Amino acid sequence: MHAISNPTPFNQKIRLGILWIIAICLATIILISRPMLPEDGIIHEVMETVGLALLVLAVLGRLWSILYIGSKKNQELVILGPYSMTRNPLYFSSLTGLLGVGLVYGSMVLTVVLLMAALIVFQYTALREADFLKARFGEGYADYASRTPLILPRPSLYATSDEVTFSVNALTKTLRDCLPFLVLYPIIEVVEYLHATDKLHPLLVLP
Repeated sequence: MHAISNPTPFNQKIRLGILWIIAICLATIILISRPMLPEDGIIHEVMETVGLALLVLAVLGRLWSILYIGSKKNQELVILGPYSMTRNPLYFSSLTGLLGVGLVYGSMVLTVVLLMAALIVFQYTALREADFLKARFGEGYADYASRTPLILPRPSLYATSDEVTFSVNALTKTLRDCLPFLVLYPIIEVVEYLHATDKLHPLLVLP
């Protein structure tokens, strides 16, 4: 196989745009529906607690990942920290956040649909990015890819260094990219309150 001449990275604005579309669609579904499980029941409360913990882990995971890659994305081959366990820790963190949103809402159907939709998007963009990185870094990336999973991490591979230099701009941008997760949680809580006070009547009931 011949190397790609003048390879160009995948446009991340497209991926972020798709995620915002998913977030807007999800917010709309939350506004017009309610979960089948009683919103004041113990099962729903457990799901909500686990979901909130996953949301926190998702944000922390994205921040941890950006500490390692920062402004070096597509400029250097980063294989330490979270990148030693998976080639796409940012995508894995986003999947964790979407799982958290589904559980906070209290619908397993919505959770599965969210994960499937996001996995399709991430799988496509991750493979496109892999083609670019292989063309750019050659055998170095091929060797890294041969031992490191595409998205789901393998903790036994973890490796790091004593010091990490990070980009403040990249960290700030990542915080902004976390907004879909941070915004959806209060929306769910407000909708639950409106349901409990009969101020909002759902059109759909989701199992």
